[in-house]
Amino acid sequence: MSTAEGAAPLAVADLTEDGLLAALTPLLPRGRRELVGAGDDCAVLAAPDARYCVSTDLLVEGRHFSTGWSGPQEIGARAAAQNLADVAAMGARPVALVVGLVLPPATPLPWVQDLARGMARACGRAGAGIVGGDLSAGESLVIAATVHGDLEGRPPVLRSGARSGDLLVHIGTLGRSAAGLALLGAGIDDPGRAGSPEGAPSWDDLEEETRAAARQALSVFRAPAPPLAAGPALADAGATAMMDVSDGLLRDAGRMAAASRVRIDLDDPVSARAGAAEDLAVLEPVARLLEEPPGARALARRWVLTGGEDHGLLAAVPAGAGLPAGGRVIGRVLEPGDGPRVTLDGRAPDVGAGWDHFRGRGAVDGAAD
Repeated sequence: MSTAEGAAPLAVADLTEDGLLAALTPLLPRGRRELVGAGDDCAVLAAPDARYCVSTDLLVEGRHFSTGWSGPQEIGARAAAQNLADVAAMGARPVALVVGLVLPPATPLPWVQDLARGMARACGRAGAGIVGGDLSAGESLVIAATVHGDLEGRPPVLRSGARSGDLLVHIGTLGRSAAGLALLGAGIDDPGRAGSPEGAPSWDDLEEETRAAARQALSVFRAPAPPLAAGPALADAGATAMMDVSDGLLRDAGRMAAASRVRIDLDDPVSARAGAAEDLAVLEPVARLLEEPPGARALARRWVLTGGEDHGLLAAVPAGAGLPAGGRVIGRVLEPGDGPRVTLDGRAPDVGAGWDHFRGRGAVDGAAD
């Protein structure tokens, strides 16, 4: 569906629902378990395991993403990634997404098609299909995605299985998305990025290490790439509990501790022996774009501990278990007791817990129940 050269692109308001579906459906990938895809009242998926993991996520423009900061393909990839990560965190492989879109009538058709391409690319890398969904016009742009995952014969890995003596392991990055958000909030963006505003400040004077770290932070914020294969690998390694880090390490570790009725002691990333020390080292030069030392180090530490939406995987693994590639030990699981559920090198955390979808940034988690 095209427009004459030089004419304004078609918008959602120019199309019927069937016309919009016809423009989007050819862009959607098929999944390996797909028997009947988009076009009927329901998709049909093969279920050789006889069980499915199912999760859903909602993204609202202005709350979860900004069209001024991210392109449609990045937003689509972001929407897919956070759903795919939920499946991986159960020890399953993503199979299919169904997607609901609420679109303001003035939304250009090429923008919506690029949104679909971004979701398709993220799903295609995981071997998952986009097998249906729903469309509606509305005042705000909203993306709702539901993911299905195949356990492939494994027991699901829940949040509630961590045991005293387990090691706390993380695979992926920490703090990058929070750093990217902070950069954009301060008006700092990659001048070499396609679509960056004219006259954006040059990065020529920045050290290469800083440029690379800042670009990674901006990229992870716009379109995170969770380590999806690590979910089944951690499950096969004997993980007793697992979840993705979507709302910050401290907050999500607290959720695991509460569900498992244990305490978790995290290594403070400022310690050279800490598994997350590498994240701190990468992010400190980025923080110096916003703060002077020593404030920059404290800011980078806060990103590592409270920044969400990198969607790395956090797992409790028995001591002595072989770790998948990329696994690093960042803490330990302890017996339940008095005091905070989550500590940093044995002390109560001195930074906020992370993101809360109704309150924004939360306070430090309180004592265990």
